[in-house]
Amino acid sequence: MTLAESEADGRVAGRSGILGWMFFDWAAQPFFTVIITFIFGPYFVASLGADKVAGQTAWANAATVAGVVIALTAPLAGALSDATGGNKRFIGSLAIVQIAALCLLWQAAPGTGYFWPAVMIVLATVAAELSVVFNDAMLPRLVERGAITRISNDAWGLGYLGGMIFLILFLLFLPADPDTGLTILGNPPLFGLSAVEGEPARLAGPLSALWYLVFLTPMILLTPDHVKAEAAGRRLKGWLADFFATLLSLRRRPALFRFFIARMLYMDGLNGLLILGGAFAASLFDWSITEIGIYGMILNVAAILGCFCAARLGHRVSAGRVVIVTLSMLIFATLGVVSTSVNATAFGLVPLSSADGGLFSSGAEKAFLFYGVIIGLAFGPVQAGSRAFLARAVDVAESGRFFGLFSLTGRLTSFMATAGFAVLTSWTGSPNIGMASLLVFLVAGLALFVPAAAAVSDGRS
Repeated sequence: MTLAESEADGRVAGRSGILGWMFFDWAAQPFFTVIITFIFGPYFVASLGADKVAGQTAWANAATVAGVVIALTAPLAGALSDATGGNKRFIGSLAIVQIAALCLLWQAAPGTGYFWPAVMIVLATVAAELSVVFNDAMLPRLVERGAITRISNDAWGLGYLGGMIFLILFLLFLPADPDTGLTILGNPPLFGLSAVEGEPARLAGPLSALWYLVFLTPMILLTPDHVKAEAAGRRLKGWLADFFATLLSLRRRPALFRFFIARMLYMDGLNGLLILGGAFAASLFDWSITEIGIYGMILNVAAILGCFCAARLGHRVSAGRVVIVTLSMLIFATLGVVSTSVNATAFGLVPLSSADGGLFSSGAEKAFLFYGVIIGLAFGPVQAGSRAFLARAVDVAESGRFFGLFSLTGRLTSFMATAGFAVLTSWTGSPNIGMASLLVFLVAGLALFVPAAAAVSDGRS
């Protein structure tokens, strides 16, 4: 069967090709789960300098720089995908950058400062996010339109499962209690790692790089890739014109235009939650690496359940409805997080018990876990639902351009969310006030998305 015949049939990949594509999320997720959110991020904030507020500001600034670079380069990635195909070669090239940057995180010893670790985080984040653009642009060519929502959610859920398994193995064998020197299992940490020197958190970088290398292989070997004759160098000359042509085409597709503006806003809030949430919890409750890791496991279990439930409902509930429900959940949970202090929630209206020395023993920690579970249930489906919404709304031939725009709108103003957090936290000394800025993006995004979803019939603009 020729490629044209396969495209006419609506599907060009067999089961192994689709599974290989889904394994990209499995390979990529530990970077976001372990490095950005739950292990290295909190370590960066707490240990690389003397001041946790300065650490949170530096971490937010690194996220801001990465967001600006991604916003500028994601449309180019989408244009290259549409014009030249061969998405796997771009993913492979970006993997080299990401793996090298993650391996160099081992050098981030306590007290060595923020700059070079932040540079490595920026490089790894840019490479990871641009790889997502190329990977997402492959989806419309791989499956029938009716299966897009299910496959998208299943892949996202598989990614969270991979991130959770990595996190569990990490917590069981590597970090040790500073007092006893033993892991959760009661054994010395593997490789004789020193908690005082931050070696478990530093090793998370090379280990996540190894995981990515191993589990990216099925996608590279099994998933079919569409290659066109046009050279990448020639395409670079015309990508800006194509980008503006794509933007101008949205005048004829008002629902799609509203979707992109809405996603630009609500993804800013969501990215802020994912990037800053673990560090915020660690600072608020003085959690150890083990407590942060367990919190991450809880969120990942919730995320897996959320994605798989959304996937099973994909043939009954539209992707638009999934996005609306999950955004509402995120707004409620973020409001709860912002309202929580060490001994109360709901802005002090609900006093809670103090810690008695056990794991998550204070009432405020339990409340934070409750809000975290809601975030976990929602943040996977809102992203997978958004991806499915777009994949059903555009034609295969234009998928790369629009997924480049999709990534752009997910990052275009993300620096505003993290920068807002950094400025407000630095100005007021209160991370809670900094986190409150995320609500603006989530609420505004939901308000714009509702009419966009109502205007779309069967996922089309």
